[in-house]
Amino acid sequence: MTAVRRLNHAVLYVHDARTSSAFYQQAFEFEVVGDYGDGGAVFMRASNTENHHDLGLLTIGAQAPGPERGRAGLYHLAWEVDTIQDLAAMRERLLALNALVGESDHGVSKSLYGQDVDGNEFEVMWAVPRDRLVEVEGSPPVAPLDLDAVVAQFAG
Repeated sequence: MTAVRRLNHAVLYVHDARTSSAFYQQAFEFEVVGDYGDGGAVFMRASNTENHHDLGLLTIGAQAPGPERGRAGLYHLAWEVDTIQDLAAMRERLLALNALVGESDHGVSKSLYGQDVDGNEFEVMWAVPRDRLVEVEGSPPVAPLDLDAVVAQFAG
């Protein structure tokens, strides 16, 4: 049996793919690799990926209802950053975009939660390196994130 290796890309229905792509360019510095059908579909790639695209955005129109919490379906996408400093920089970027909606310390990972212009929730997370997991042993599965303290603990 062949095992799944990783998630290659995500595709979201959005009100306007070009508007959403502008958000993801600002928030994540994604680059547009394809814009088709006069903005009907926009495909984007993260700077350090080998994928053709990491995110696809499909326009469904302004009249379409947005995501609703508490309904069956996707809760969020999680994007990983390489360093704790990257997570701190992402926090500032999300605050500037008025897109930050939550922060959590999961012990083995530190997470920011945001919403895009259509209300789709996403997570930006940093994973504690394997060789330092002993430092977070016994942590609760979810706690408030003190990002300044975590940066001080893990920077360098």
